[in-house]
Amino acid sequence: MKRFVLSLLCISVIFANAQVKTVAQATIITKTTILSPDGDDGMPPPPPAPDGAEVRIVRFGGDGETKSTTYLKNNLVKTVVNNEMSINTTLRDNDKKITTTLIEMNGTKTGFYATDEETEQRRKQMDSLMQSRMPGNETAQNTTPPLTEIIYIDESKKIAGVACKKALLVTTRKNRIDSNVVWYSPDFKLQGITTTGGSAGFGGRVSTLNGLEKLNGFPMQYEMTMNRGRKMTVEVTKIDIEKEVKDKEFEISKEFDVKPIKEMQNNGGGMMQIRIGN
Repeated sequence: MKRFVLSLLCISVIFANAQVKTVAQATIITKTTILSPDGDDGMPPPPPAPDGAEVRIVRFGGDGETKSTTYLKNNLVKTVVNNEMSINTTLRDNDKKITTTLIEMNGTKTGFYATDEETEQRRKQMDSLMQSRMPGNETAQNTTPPLTEIIYIDESKKIAGVACKKALLVTTRKNRIDSNVVWYSPDFKLQGITTTGGSAGFGGRVSTLNGLEKLNGFPMQYEMTMNRGRKMTVEVTKIDIEKEVKDKEFEISKEFDVKPIKEMQNNGGGMMQIRIGN
């Protein structure tokens, strides 16, 4: 009898997981809120580039609230972040593994594109620079990926009209253990998108919270602690998985001067670092 009940439970879990459909077309509006602790004097200066060139900062999500709109259509992802200083648009082709970043600022429209390989290479360069500048920096030194366990909790609520379940993500790093509450929809996932909002606006691939890709559904709300004690809250405020996303959403206007990222560096553009609210 016990074996029968156990088998039935296993079948129920498999059946429940099978119900999570993958959506290949959607429009999502996400609100990201970042708050600094009292006494935080702001963002520290970036480390210098190896050749002495300027390190330019494209910063997403300073203190306060930022809204982003994400469009998904099959292998293409577009995210638009509109703030007081600029309009930043990221176009991601998951098939070609290329990310294009468009920046509208002070009347100019520029852009650059990079392959995943180039992006990873630049990330390693910046980590190396940060480690040389700040030997105690944990992010630069710790190359061991964190381990995340997901604990599913029997609690429910609605977010943006979507029925959500609660989960606890417990992440173990070299010298600490973090736990974060996530509310997720158990009914669907988005193709090629782990999460929206937070740092995911740059490329549509980067997850701001470890373990989100393992969820049995799509994350609709979560909170996490960032560097220097900052708190980031990410919440989907509107999502539409029924309305058709037009192809023209992914077209790049000829008004933008878009170059390969290598050309920008070779022409004295220096290095560019994306910082997410820290």
